[in-house]
Amino acid sequence: MSDRAALLKGIRVWLVFFVVCLVLSGATAFPLVHELRWTEGVLRALSVPEHAPGLMEWITRVRHGLDTADAEYPFVLYGTDWLAFAHLVIAVAFYGPYRDPVRNIWVIEFGMIACAGIIPLALLCGPVRGIPFWWSLIDMSFGVFGVVPLYAVRKKIKRLETLGVPSAPAAAAVAG
Repeated sequence: MSDRAALLKGIRVWLVFFVVCLVLSGATAFPLVHELRWTEGVLRALSVPEHAPGLMEWITRVRHGLDTADAEYPFVLYGTDWLAFAHLVIAVAFYGPYRDPVRNIWVIEFGMIACAGIIPLALLCGPVRGIPFWWSLIDMSFGVFGVVPLYAVRKKIKRLETLGVPSAPAAAAVAG
């Protein structure tokens, strides 16, 4: 396998991994009420209240808040539907770098900026919304872990660029 083919394969594998994670993250924002009920039940079955009472109190509080919003103010949960939709739309944008990495490196850089933006958002908005700091750390981890595949992809795209790989439309024109 040539260096170009190997780089392109590596880029695409990382991108598929990132997109799958992004889609799963977004898709789980739709059924929050049911997920929290299920999570609370599983944690109780695993005796988490005895071992991590703070975690259990938080999960119970969040579940109660979601149940109340769902029963009395379901329109509030519409915001999480939009959150889910945004994840799915952003995932679609990564088709550009999958198809033509060099030309669409900006999408990767945009994703890296978005990952970095998670940290100040969690640090600023978490306390305003009464989110425990340890939960904000979990939220920030999405940005920290999310940037890893994007950084790997960017490095590979830069190496691909140095090999002088033509963009997909240019390559199609030469081949056609």
